Amino acid sequence: MRYAGLRLSPGGAGSAKSEGRLTAVYRIRCDAASIAARAEALAVEQSVEMPVAAIDDCFVLDDIVGQVAAISQIDDDLFEVRIALAAATTGDEAGQLLNMLFGNSSLQDDITLHDVDLPESMIAAFGGPRGGLAGLRQRVGAIGRALTCSALKPQGLRPEALADLAGRLARGGIDFIKDDHGIANQHYSPFAARVPAVAAAIAVANAATGGRTRYLPSVSGTLDDLRAQVAIARASGVDGLLVAPMIVGLPAFQALSRENPDMALMAHPAMGGAARIAPPLLLGKLFRLFGADAVVFPNYGGRFGYAPATCRAIATNARAAWSGTAPSVPVPAGGMTIERVPEMLDFYGSDVMLLIGGSLLAAREKLTDETAAFAALVRQHSFR
Repeated sequence: MRYAGLRLSPGGAGSAKSEGRLTAVYRIRCDAASIAARAEALAVEQSVEMPVAAIDDCFVLDDIVGQVAAISQIDDDLFEVRIALAAATTGDEAGQLLNMLFGNSSLQDDITLHDVDLPESMIAAFGGPRGGLAGLRQRVGAIGRALTCSALKPQGLRPEALADLAGRLARGGIDFIKDDHGIANQHYSPFAARVPAVAAAIAVANAATGGRTRYLPSVSGTLDDLRAQVAIARASGVDGLLVAPMIVGLPAFQALSRENPDMALMAHPAMGGAARIAPPLLLGKLFRLFGADAVVFPNYGGRFGYAPATCRAIATNARAAWSGTAPSVPVPAGGMTIERVPEMLDFYGSDVMLLIGGSLLAAREKLTDETAAFAALVRQHSFR
């Protein structure tokens, strides 16, 4: 039996712009006879988390308690449920926003957070990327073409070895060089030694070639650690960072963005698959909302299992017009090769950053030549 469905009239609880509410969209596996009750329970769980009958405060009842806006059936036992939640409960803070969207309900393994529609006032309060696609292009002089990126790895190399790799990549004309996300502040490559060494090697290469390669060191640890690492990066002439928002915490990521508007932030997706939040929402939309100028995600056909449709949706959410926020740069990655450059540019277009790491490093003594071939192929295919 198909569920008949529930949908409120436009401007009611289903509209994120009505009465300061946002609309959270969930996917729930449930039988048709139970879905209405499940939806009501979800609305309560993600708002007041107590029996509504026990509440006698009119403001809480009218403005805070979650409202079921719509229920629609997708498959035999799969439903989409839209819940209107009070925007005021988030405090315009990244961690609390995610808490109100999915905190307790993430513990129920038949529910996925699929999407969210936010009021324009909330989008403006978070601000989104400080530079975004245009800012990253301007830094490296790549107007109108796709951007290129590679990674310093493997884990375990000392600062001088990583600096040598960075210099060779920069001489090949790469736009951005990031640390591997697993490189942090280990004893064999401490941040305070690694970042100045890598930055200096890239500066020497840029001076020799006239290039504009930028370095994105991986920052990690407590918020105090992050701030100290930002200071080291600035002193080394670095104007960008690699951050894993789900590792350092969304509030810390938000703080980095707000405190360093001149620093480009590349968001890494580590632990992003553990939350049962749809990747197009978490990686393409929320990371952008919280300040990511570029968003790394697993490309289809690589080491991870993302489908082309998922990848396209992530890229669309990262770049689409969204209440005046700057677009983030989608960065498909995860086992990519030079041979796939034309295919990826055909799929994503030129408003993208292509990240090739291990495949370039495998060239060993020919690393600079292989990097130059990568950069040339991207330029050639971007302007076809």
